[in-house]
Amino acid sequence: MYAARRVYVKQWDHQSPDERYKVQIAHGGKPVSGIQSDRISAVEEETMYWRKANHIHGWFVDNVQNGQDNCGTYQVEWEQLRALLVVCDKVIKASKLVNGMVDNGTVYDKEHPKGLVQRTAGKVIEDATVANAILPTRSGFFFGVYEYDEDYLEQVVRTYDWAFRMLADNKVGVPGEIYYSSSW
Repeated sequence: MYAARRVYVKQWDHQSPDERYKVQIAHGGKPVSGIQSDRISAVEEETMYWRKANHIHGWFVDNVQNGQDNCGTYQVEWEQLRALLVVCDKVIKASKLVNGMVDNGTVYDKEHPKGLVQRTAGKVIEDATVANAILPTRSGFFFGVYEYDEDYLEQVVRTYDWAFRMLADNKVGVPGEIYYSSSW
């Protein structure tokens, strides 16, 4: 799961020099021949990476991808990013971690051909009512665990921090649009 900031840098004859970007591709400190900088149309910066944050992916599918879970790339509008920030903030404020048991993987062997879930001591959200209501876990292929535990909350905090940074950058004029993509 990735988020990227894409900046359109295409050069046009009608642009003044102060409106133009200069982009150069170098390898080993030397310009790469065959790539003309004036023909580069976009630069993409990876701004966030998630792994198995099924609840975050579910939010993007429902709120950005119109319910299409197809590993496509979708532009995230600034209003959508603000909405994600609000959702994360509500989950963070409503989530108190307490001692509990967490999923630590599944063992498949002769004695347990259907799998035996391994549980260990860890931190869980004491009351996950808010988290479950507004940022629920989502099952699916390669989606990790579905518990409301410290890993779930850590991904929410990381997402909040990322969304806050992207919105702050936009507010001070950092160019670019935000895109979300996933790949399984």
